[in-house]
Order: sequence, then C-alpha cells, then structure tokens
Amino acid sequence: MKYLPHGVAFLSSLVSRAIGLNFTIAGGQIFTPGFAVLDAPQPGTPLGGDTIEVALDVTANGRLHLPPYGDDSPSRINNITIFLYSYVTGRNFTITNGTASTNNVSLGDIMQSEPGSTVKHVKWNWPDCLVGDGKPENADSDRGAYNISIRQNFRLNGEDHYTIFDVPISVTNKIDFTGNNPPCDSVNNPLLTPEEVDAESANSVGILFAPGDSTVVQQPDSTDDGSDGIGPTKPEANPGEGLGGASALKQTSAVYWISLLSLLYFTI
Repeated sequence: MKYLPHGVAFLSSLVSRAIGLNFTIAGGQIFTPGFAVLDAPQPGTPLGGDTIEVALDVTANGRLHLPPYGDDSPSRINNITIFLYSYVTGRNFTITNGTASTNNVSLGDIMQSEPGSTVKHVKWNWPDCLVGDGKPENADSDRGAYNISIRQNFRLNGEDHYTIFDVPISVTNKIDFTGNNPPCDSVNNPLLTPEEVDAESANSVGILFAPGDSTVVQQPDSTDDGSDGIGPTKPEANPGEGLGGASALKQTSAVYWISLLSLLYFTI
C-alpha cells in the first residue's frame, strides 16, 4: 500500500495520454504524420529485455523510394530521430539523433542502416537506471510510463515538414544488466514542456498514407518497372476509413485500453 500513490500517478499519466492521443492502425501498422509507418511496438506495450526495439517502414509501404535521394528530390526523408521520454520520471533519453556515439550509446542514422530494407529495426541498449523487474516501486524509480518519440524531418512534394509522433509504452518488464547499458546521464537531455514542443502545430500535415489516403508522392523515377516515378495510389476510401476514420479509432481504442488495463494490473 505504501507505493499506491506512485502507482496512481503512473496510471494517471497513462490515462491522460489516452485522452489526448488517437492512433490510426491498419493491419497492425500505426500510421504517422510522415513517411514512417510503425510496425512495433504497439501503444501501451510493456517492454523489457536486453534492448528496446522499434521497427519502422521508412517508405510508407512502398510509396517512397529508399535513399540515396537527390538534393532536388521533391519527396525525401532527411532524417528520423527517436527519443524515449517521460514526464513522470523527468527523463528524456536519446535513442538516435543521426550520429552514432562511442559504443552506440546513441545510434547513428537509421536511414543508412540495413541497406536495401524498407523496414529499419532500431535496437538500443536500455540505460542502466531502467534495469530492474516490474512496476516502479517508489517515486525515485526511473522505470514506469514512457513515450517513444519519433521525429521525422522530411520533404513531401516540395514542402518541408518536421513532425513529432509519440507512442506510449511502459518499462515494467524485466531488464537485466548486460554490461552494455549506458549510464542514464550520458544519454539524458533536458525535458521540454508540451507547450515548448508544440506537437499539434508540428503535426499539422496530419496522418499520412493510411488506407484511404490517396496522397500522390512526387519523386524521380529510380525504378526499373517502367513506372512514372510517382508512388502507387491507395485503394479508394470506404466509409469509416481514412485519416482518423471511426473504424481506425475504434480499433485503436480497443488496443490501447486493453493494454492500459494490463498496465493497471501491474501498477496497483
């Protein structure tokens, strides 16, 4: 019982995230305000193990060519950076900012990883302050509720965008010390307030390339299939589909709240 207030705060943070977030999910994929499509993890997933793993399709399921891009390409991904942050713990860890550090304490440019693969698998060693098992046991713990924050700097049809996409997860599964865990302070950054981040303005482009979205991607033709260099169009939209469609939101709510209930079980 003595840890109940901290557990309630942990759950409260997840509830507030649930109220503020809607996800567009189709076929298990989560669509973002950008070219990246999140394959894993799902929102609300309890995570642990030796590494945190994020799988991103960086071609919008084949709509965008892989790099290298020409400087004058009307559509391209400039870079994708990923952070792990929590307003509960006050931590803001760099998973990748595009430049690899010594011993991969933070990772390099994910667009250059796994050449030829449209899906990039980001695997990052948990920092040492997250080593442990189970829910946070007191207010000083760095384990608990976090967001994987995916930042995309890209150009779509001649217009530049920088978007922010957060996926709530919980660090509650077992994490062992492997000897490769970076010191937390070495990957920690100052945590900006939501007002300073202003994700709503950054994401004004909206969710892209979900089923029902017929956005045409303008890009030079670098394929050998005789196409005109413009990405294939998506199927025609059906009622309830599309960006923020009712069917997508219902599926999202089910996934999110089932995960949230499981987190509640581990929290209090």
